[in-house]
Amino acid sequence: MSEQHEPLPRVAVVFGGRNSEHAVSILGAGSVLEAIDRSKYEVVPIGIAQDGRWVLASGEQQYGIESGEFPAVDAASATLALTSGSGSLVAYDPGSIPVELGHVDVVFPVMHGPFAEDGTIQGLLEMAGVRYVGSGVLASSVGMDKAYMKMVLAASGLPVGPYVAIRDRDWRTDRGRVLKEVQELGWPVFVKPARAGSSQGISKAADLEELERAIEFAREHDPKVLVEAAITGREIECAVLESPGDEAPRASMPGEVLVHGDHEFFDFEAKYLGDDMSLSVPADIPEETAEQLRAMAVRAFEALGCEGLSRVDFFYTTDGRLIVNEINTMPGFTAMSVAPQLWAATGVPYAELVDRLIQLALRRSPGLR
Repeated sequence: MSEQHEPLPRVAVVFGGRNSEHAVSILGAGSVLEAIDRSKYEVVPIGIAQDGRWVLASGEQQYGIESGEFPAVDAASATLALTSGSGSLVAYDPGSIPVELGHVDVVFPVMHGPFAEDGTIQGLLEMAGVRYVGSGVLASSVGMDKAYMKMVLAASGLPVGPYVAIRDRDWRTDRGRVLKEVQELGWPVFVKPARAGSSQGISKAADLEELERAIEFAREHDPKVLVEAAITGREIECAVLESPGDEAPRASMPGEVLVHGDHEFFDFEAKYLGDDMSLSVPADIPEETAEQLRAMAVRAFEALGCEGLSRVDFFYTTDGRLIVNEINTMPGFTAMSVAPQLWAATGVPYAELVDRLIQLALRRSPGLR
């Protein structure tokens, strides 16, 4: 009699999406797919094209930057559907009978930005009754909207910098009042889309003329805009990882982001193009400050009700204060991204981090928790 083997847990790695962070998501997915232990998991790579179609990624899918070109999901493959309640994938190839691809045990959404990291895909997976890696609907949504994120952090007693949130209607109907509120922050200011990531749409403004241009630029990504007072300080980042069972979340060693070249701040080009960004781990800060920062990072994680992994970004000011800049509920996830580097320096290498996140998701019950 042949020996019967238990089927391996089936992990669907989902990437791409309908936003400007489409390519960044694919870069991270490539690293995750390479790191997953195929002796422990069966892996299904699924791309979401720019038009919103879910497709089963083929062996031709590009996951890296080639000849200066960012990758994109090839929408020519068979379209997928996730069956609600059963967690099953079905492939629909035009002109062919739908093919049942089998049950999915957990989804690893390596996705960033609107219609992805903002609670939308999490809500879809909740409705389908499928476990997934990372934070739930509310934490994902609040973490994506930087204005609401700052409200929640401030309400939890964490220090945040001065800011003005500009809604679409306010900008169209009461621009003068909006500009006056921003001027009260002082110059310069940083202007960014309220619900975007990867430093997309961010610019610095030193006067009213630059401010209006910066707001219009940010509105190309999101009709809701956040304007923040410039804070003089070093950028220190800390990653937080959910612990199994009832243990408290764990914070990584803090690291300092160093931007080189002509970049005034940590923009998209510094993050993803060239060698203009480096990470110094551990950050060269007093031990007492490092412990305070790690404790604040865990408080931010718990304030939003995060799960899985998050990255919390701080300013360490010249007078020794720590100010929370933002929390990212699904941070960049290539092996060389900040959060994985922080964990690697703390003793959790990339492949182990990927495995821990999958195991945390597999232990989690679908539905309210």
